[in-house]
Amino acid sequence: MNDKTIKELAVELTVETTAICDNIKGRSVFVNQLLRSCSSIGANSYEAKYAQSTMDFISKMEIALKECYEAEYWLEILFKVNSIDENTCKKLINKCGTIRRKIIASVITAKRKSNKND
Repeated sequence: MNDKTIKELAVELTVETTAICDNIKGRSVFVNQLLRSCSSIGANSYEAKYAQSTMDFISKMEIALKECYEAEYWLEILFKVNSIDENTCKKLINKCGTIRRKIIASVITAKRKSNKND
């Protein structure tokens, strides 16, 4: 698996997506939704680092996970309406997949630790 942190990958995803979205015209609703979901992945995972409890950590990471799935959806829509090419779409969806797997692993670990402490 990729050695980069969730935060590092989320920042890369947001920066790459922003650069691509800057060149998309006439799809502002889709572009705005994509940028919001991408930036929310990083914001929520970063917030989770400073969670007040294990349950707060899990909650923030699960929100980041939902946003990751949403980003993939908007990428697929932009591809289907010919606003991004297939290679760009696949590259960004693959990055989302890497982030998603890391988030899932973090949530599973946190839940296991939480259950041991109960």
